[in-house]
Amino acid sequence: MMEFKTGLQFAREMDFEDPLKQHRDRFHIPKNPDGNDCIYLCGNSLGLQPKSVRSYVEQELSDWEKFGVEGHFHAGNPWMPYHELLTAKTAKLVGAKPIEVVTMNTLTVNLHLLMVSFYRPTPARHKILIEANAFPSDQYAVKSQIRFHGFDPETALLEIAPLPGETTITTEQIKELLDFQGDDIALILLGGVNYYSGQVFDMEKIARAGHAKGCVVGFDLAHAVGNINLNLHQWQVDFAVWCNYKYMNGGPGCIAGAFVHEKHADDSSLPKFSGWWGHDKETRFLMGPEFKSTPGAEGWQLSNPPILPMAALRASVDIFDEIGMDALCAKSNRLTSYAEFLIHQIENQTIAIITPSDSQQRGCQLSIRITQNGKKVHQLLQKSGVVCDWREPDVLRIAPVPLYNNFTDVYHFVEILSKSLRV
Repeated sequence: MMEFKTGLQFAREMDFEDPLKQHRDRFHIPKNPDGNDCIYLCGNSLGLQPKSVRSYVEQELSDWEKFGVEGHFHAGNPWMPYHELLTAKTAKLVGAKPIEVVTMNTLTVNLHLLMVSFYRPTPARHKILIEANAFPSDQYAVKSQIRFHGFDPETALLEIAPLPGETTITTEQIKELLDFQGDDIALILLGGVNYYSGQVFDMEKIARAGHAKGCVVGFDLAHAVGNINLNLHQWQVDFAVWCNYKYMNGGPGCIAGAFVHEKHADDSSLPKFSGWWGHDKETRFLMGPEFKSTPGAEGWQLSNPPILPMAALRASVDIFDEIGMDALCAKSNRLTSYAEFLIHQIENQTIAIITPSDSQQRGCQLSIRITQNGKKVHQLLQKSGVVCDWREPDVLRIAPVPLYNNFTDVYHFVEILSKSLRV
């Protein structure tokens, strides 16, 4: 159990002792009108820009200028295999083998592509299980897939919600539902980290329980990649998708990622929407009419990759690879626990943290329920130089990101929050 103290001096001491403190200077931190750094706690929505991004992107702009189409072969980082520069480091981030990951498209596009392969409903088994407060795009996607296959979302979509009086969904709840309805479920699709509450699901146990009932198990890792330790291969997850513009700092609308477990790498029985970049690399440029899939996750690619967005993402992925998720998660736990400690010192009955207190069930996000004048409090925070976000109906989300946030940020945020609650 970490011991924390109130007072600014303690925050400054923690920053002084922080082994990762130098990495804050590797990011552009937005400024307030007074020219000082804002308190940026919105990395769960859009990560900050690494200062190295400019040189990574300018390298490709320069090579495009010099080589034109020959940049595919003669650029400093040839564009033909450019996406492979991300493969090994991405695999390491999510606990996968290189054959299991690919950087491509955007999150919901990847989700649809993988549901083409992994949601194979039958009259007897056609339901999809999601969490009741899943990110809306996931809900739209699964409902549209259900309709596409001729079923009704009213009966084919199962939404599991927290029990009355609770704010999170337990693994036992999921297991009990599977015991009762698992034979009807074709696909389990949960957020690895729920976007609203910040709860981390026990993906390994859920995958095991789902497979025991014959279900395919997939996860939306938008709020998990770059935030928590993942071990997708060992957990036997069938597939996963994620974006790279939140904790991965790849830039607005950045190219996304996907995971397909090695056990499906050569499964020719899986239906798949195909495009030329998913074709076998050895024969791709023979331009034949018959599709031959590249083994593994790369076989789900459609088009050649966008080099400039990938260059921006590479800048951040290289930082992650240098530091490692173990070190980042250790600091994340200290920062988030410190934020929780300080918020609990606020004497106000209108606020409560709905994110689990157990560090194994959360990353760096804290969701703070404000039952009175919450939007006004959010507006006051913004006016005071705090960047965080509001989610209807009553939740303020903050994310003290270990790469660029520090303990002083957290201290000043809680100080401003306390004042804003009294206005």
